[in-house]
Amino acid sequence: MDYESPARFLGLPLIHIATGQQVDGGYRRGAAKGWIAIGDIAVGVLFGAGGIATGAISVGGLAAGGFALGGFALGLAAVGGVAFGYLAVGGAALGGSGALGGLAVAGEFARGGVALAFHANDLSADEYFNGHPFFRSASLLMQYSMGLVALVFVLPRILRRR
Repeated sequence: MDYESPARFLGLPLIHIATGQQVDGGYRRGAAKGWIAIGDIAVGVLFGAGGIATGAISVGGLAAGGFALGGFALGLAAVGGVAFGYLAVGGAALGGSGALGGLAVAGEFARGGVALAFHANDLSADEYFNGHPFFRSASLLMQYSMGLVALVFVLPRILRRR
């Protein structure tokens, strides 16, 4: 399936959805590029969702952007199984300022099973994480993450029926 909205801005479609397809017995990945991009490979200016995704907000197996959510996430603010960012939350989190996770490594504040930072698992770290909007929001996000994952898979199917 390949859908591009007729509306364009600065040469890019507002929405581009591209899913892979079988070609000559092989699989061809769908590459989507637009302001909002959804596909196997998604390059979105504002939002990207897919196996490999980039965008100001990106969601995917491998996600990179301002806010990245994925199995492997790289961004200013990153949430994922493995997360790298200025602010990071994940099973293994590496953050410039703060990291929260099973393995948390940061320059200033870290909280986790194994935490390495100037303030690691101490009262200052608790105050930082409890008072920081990103880390409070990330905790809520982790609670409801299955709903977001379902949305990524269900939305293309709904649009395909039209």
